[in-house]
Amino acid sequence: MSTPDTDEQSLLALFRAEVESYAAVLNEGLVALEAAPSPGAIEPLMRAAHSIKGAARVVGLDAAVRIAHAMEDALVAAQAGRLALGPARVDLLLRGLDWIVALSTVSEEALPGWLVAHAEDGEDLERRLTTIDQLDTPAAAADESGAPPPGSAASTPGAATGEPTRDDAAPRAVKVTADALSRLIGLAAESLVEARRVEPLAAALQQLKARQFDVADLLQSVRDNVAAGAPRERMLRLVTETEHALDQCRQALAARIAEFDALARQSEDLSGRLYDQVVSSRLRPFGDATHGLARLVRDVARQLGKQARLEIRGRGTEVDREILEQLEAPLNHLLRNAIDHGLETPAARRAAGKPEEGTLVIEAVHAGGMLVVRVADDGCGIDPAAVRRRVVERGLVDAATAERLSDAELFDFLLLPGFSTRDAVSEISGRGVGLDAVQAMVQGAGGGLRISSTAGQGTLFELRLPVTRSVLRALVVTIGGEAYAVALARAQGALAIDAAALRWDDGRPSVTVDGESVALVHAHEVLELAGPDAHGDRISAVVVGEPGQRFALEVDGFRGECDLVVRPLDARLGKVPDVAATSTLQDGSPVLILDVDDLVRSIAALVSGGRLPRARRAAGGAVERRVKRVLVVEDSLTVRELERRLLEAQGYAVDLAVDGMEGWNAVQLGEYDLVLSDVDMPRLNGIELVRRIKADARLRAMPVIIVSYKDRDEDRLRGLQAGADHYLTKSSFQDETLARVVRDLIGGPLE
Repeated sequence: MSTPDTDEQSLLALFRAEVESYAAVLNEGLVALEAAPSPGAIEPLMRAAHSIKGAARVVGLDAAVRIAHAMEDALVAAQAGRLALGPARVDLLLRGLDWIVALSTVSEEALPGWLVAHAEDGEDLERRLTTIDQLDTPAAAADESGAPPPGSAASTPGAATGEPTRDDAAPRAVKVTADALSRLIGLAAESLVEARRVEPLAAALQQLKARQFDVADLLQSVRDNVAAGAPRERMLRLVTETEHALDQCRQALAARIAEFDALARQSEDLSGRLYDQVVSSRLRPFGDATHGLARLVRDVARQLGKQARLEIRGRGTEVDREILEQLEAPLNHLLRNAIDHGLETPAARRAAGKPEEGTLVIEAVHAGGMLVVRVADDGCGIDPAAVRRRVVERGLVDAATAERLSDAELFDFLLLPGFSTRDAVSEISGRGVGLDAVQAMVQGAGGGLRISSTAGQGTLFELRLPVTRSVLRALVVTIGGEAYAVALARAQGALAIDAAALRWDDGRPSVTVDGESVALVHAHEVLELAGPDAHGDRISAVVVGEPGQRFALEVDGFRGECDLVVRPLDARLGKVPDVAATSTLQDGSPVLILDVDDLVRSIAALVSGGRLPRARRAAGGAVERRVKRVLVVEDSLTVRELERRLLEAQGYAVDLAVDGMEGWNAVQLGEYDLVLSDVDMPRLNGIELVRRIKADARLRAMPVIIVSYKDRDEDRLRGLQAGADHYLTKSSFQDETLARVVRDLIGGPLE
């Protein structure tokens, strides 16, 4: 077996890319053939196997050449009708493909060792593929195949050996179509031509400047002659010369202005087209993230003794390549959980009057300026009673509180790391496997995740993500004389109503939106800016939030919609409350982009009377602290409220933060005696919050208690090493442990 020379690294990179491309064809094609045999569909698979064989031969990977050749022979026999591609034979062909894929992902340095370590596997696969016609039954396939091959749905390339699978030091490369590259080159050439038009314009302006000096000299001559009492004829001649020079300047200036206007229009048009093309080059079809999913569904379903098929809709929907890359793992997790926990066995589906084969659907669409990805199954759905029972068993809430939770609130517990309604959790089983990672990815990308389920009919996961991160379509408003922007994708609407239409509930104004009473809060109040104390005759407001928790944010006025290039805030500022990023308007003026999630939380706290204060100081600057204050940082509404009630029952004053970042903002701006924090939260987890507090010279003396559902020794050690003063499990809510620890750390509620 030969090994490639180190001088052929570029060829190996091309081999890797070629295998990746053809593997997608073979994966999807073989799974489709197994479900619906069609001789006509075999031709592209033969070409794919043949191309892989040729590429492997070029780089001297003889073992891959032989395996690809055996796969090609099997496909030729199948096309000729001499070989039926049943599940057992498809299994073996996929195993051969997995071996080649695993080989292609190994780094340059590890490749020789990998070839030696997997030589026996490769020879065994070659032998089995050569005698594939003798493989007739699934049982025989199981005997032949043995353990899952590297790179299959049940394993990960390189995991068994611990070898690196990619050259991390290699520069990152992205795929751009030849047409897109040609358009970019064309636009770049236009930009160069346009740039060259500036130089003649600059030269003409210099000439105009010289003429202005001539006019200035003529005016000085007129002034001197007037002072000297020059003859009338001479004065008229000087005035005429001056008028003529001024007229030439006016004509030249008009011409230059016309040239400048034309250049500005063309430059704006060119810049817009160039920018659109660059953004378009970042977009890839959603289908690029789905190539291996049909194979995944097939393998997991067979492993669990179930039948499942995958439908993918919206393959051509364009997505930012960065978002697309991040979608691979979440989609993998959601499909595994849907097959394992959602779909019933064939016998159970028959008994329920369903087809034996379950259906999984992945759909990608653009809606409201966002990318919406839906993952649905037609299985048994989520049992709210089972989730409620598990929540109580895990000690996350008590039975009485659990009974009051809605289905939507219960389903949020499924997103906790490791949460499952099953007693035994395997590599696949348990809907909680990976759902926390899905949520983290979605929230990290600035999106949201919704779960809905109907018993006996199925479950739907809906991921709402930005189409691209570089450009934001926004509504620009005026607040306190300054420009602010709200992402259109996150705004639920804009209102312009008469003040007479306001309703008043408990002393606070509200408006009706889609039949729902929505509290109206002035942006000056939320952002703590100077502003009017009363509403004007005409009210402008932006509706933010989700149905069930929507608010109307009153602003001074609307400026209109525009596309903004998003620029992050300086990292030295930290997380600025209620602000996500910054940008500039078309006139060059700065604009702050509001963080809608922060806004909704701030408004909710303000409306409920639990607003986190920016500062607590009495008249004269003295700190007002009659009762010791505790900050509870917890993203679960139920747990947050339970902790608040427990502490308030002990006499402490309690403020609430809904995630680690809001908690960090609060401790910097407020005065607290103790912080009580969860671990797993969006934006900033509890461990990192503790580290930040303990690294701050002003805050490090403040005690911090971590309260988590995790009760393993390693989790406890991780929290304490971060600097937490105490680590409790959420089962402590059932007794006096939490109250006792708080008293031990800060004493009673009164100073």
